[in-house]
Amino acid sequence: MKKISFLLLTGLLVGNISCKEAEFTDAYPNPAKIAETTVEKQFTGVLYANKDYVLPGYRHYFVTLRTSLNHYNQATGWINSSGQYIPGSSGVEDVWYNYYNMLAQYRELQKVYASRPADQQADRKIFMLAAAVYVYDYTQKMVDVLGAIPFSAAGMLSSNGGDYLASSAKFDTAEGIYTFLLDDLKRISTELNGITLNAGYQKSFQTQDFVNKGDVTAWKRYCNSLRLRMLNRVSDVESFKSRANTEMAEILGNATTYPIVETNAQNIQVNVFNINTDINSNGFRDGLESAGWFGNTAGKAMIDNMNANNDPRLPLLFEPGANAGGKYIGIDPTATEGAQTTLFNAGQVAIYNRYTLSRNQFFPGILINAPQMNLIKAEYYLRTGNDASAKTAYETAITQSVQFYNGILALTNATGITDSPIPTAATAASISSYIAAPAVSWSSAATNTDKLKLIATQKWLHYNLVQPYENWADIRRLDYPVLSFQVDNANNQTLPPVRWTIPGNEITYNAANYAAVKATDNLKTKIFWDVK
Repeated sequence: MKKISFLLLTGLLVGNISCKEAEFTDAYPNPAKIAETTVEKQFTGVLYANKDYVLPGYRHYFVTLRTSLNHYNQATGWINSSGQYIPGSSGVEDVWYNYYNMLAQYRELQKVYASRPADQQADRKIFMLAAAVYVYDYTQKMVDVLGAIPFSAAGMLSSNGGDYLASSAKFDTAEGIYTFLLDDLKRISTELNGITLNAGYQKSFQTQDFVNKGDVTAWKRYCNSLRLRMLNRVSDVESFKSRANTEMAEILGNATTYPIVETNAQNIQVNVFNINTDINSNGFRDGLESAGWFGNTAGKAMIDNMNANNDPRLPLLFEPGANAGGKYIGIDPTATEGAQTTLFNAGQVAIYNRYTLSRNQFFPGILINAPQMNLIKAEYYLRTGNDASAKTAYETAITQSVQFYNGILALTNATGITDSPIPTAATAASISSYIAAPAVSWSSAATNTDKLKLIATQKWLHYNLVQPYENWADIRRLDYPVLSFQVDNANNQTLPPVRWTIPGNEITYNAANYAAVKATDNLKTKIFWDVK
């Protein structure tokens, strides 16, 4: 069996089409069926390799998230059981394999690009810059759940002429990967500002790019928003503090040079235009609903918070239980299995709204969005003593979050749900009332710690099960909101872990390199940015 850290996908992409929205995704056939490549086609190969972990799909939600992150975040409810805090090996392996499949496509892109003469490289530079941003986004997610991973030397089998021994990939430290990504994203930001595409390559880029559809300004926003996200993630780490504050100030202080995602219209996401193409969210339904009630069930902490504050997102995100009389009730993770099951069997427990989420086949693949960016800005401004700007960013984020889910609902094609009416979009008045609620209002928080709790809570509510990796990272980093769990005394892992562990396949087939990180590869060793 091959080591996944240098696995090479031989299939590449072809696509030479027009860019009408209705037929946009017809350009992207299965890359495993195509044998030849170009820089342009290989760029799409990188995007395509990761599509099932951007768009909400069955296996990602059912196998991986259902039993791990969505529990740790209490985004969903579940039945307590022995061993529930140990991540399932299949789910972790799925994410691992997918990442290295994508990385192998990226290494092949680098190889193909390097083989071209200088004039062709200059014409196709945009493909390299955009691909790097996309790969670095996923790489940060991998580091945030696993820590040290093979990166700088991974995916090189093709480049090394098929030499397996030479392609055995070392593990890079989490801190080292973050440093590299931040350095290179800063370089890419500068290069994107200076790039000019001629008409032919502008059209080619538009054709091959199903993330931002050839919009260079959108790629600038993606790049700088990713920088902002990463810098904020390491802002409490002593060795990164100065850099984080300096570069965040630089980005936020110069929107012309360093544009970021500011509005929902600018969100970085993979939109679905035709559910009969490979770019679809058709698996979302089974990913949540086929798991039985504990795949799509509301958790008590989130429901209680939304109920208490009359959160306008509540009916957008959840449906009351069939026999709950219109009340929203969540599963208590500290209750016994019997009590949890009884409550659900009585038809009392709320589920995630099927119109907005699981049966919405046009649900986009979310990468970066405006509410997320404004919550990061709020945290930065609070940290640097600018309370007025923090308040503005915080309140803007709440408004945008509600509008974001209004917009998602507006996309739905869900039909045949006879036991629940389609929700009504939240109004501006309901948003204003919510922002003024005592437990939500910025002015009600007496200290910076209280204000940070407000920001952290809004991140948790906004991310819910839609952005699970961001949710888990911020909960671990900020230690807010404080979530209660039943202690699993029958196992060594008594509470949710603070990281995943490296899959067994990599341990077996990359043993020499794994030995360097073995001592920290456990469920209890925090990721380096988790310092509180």
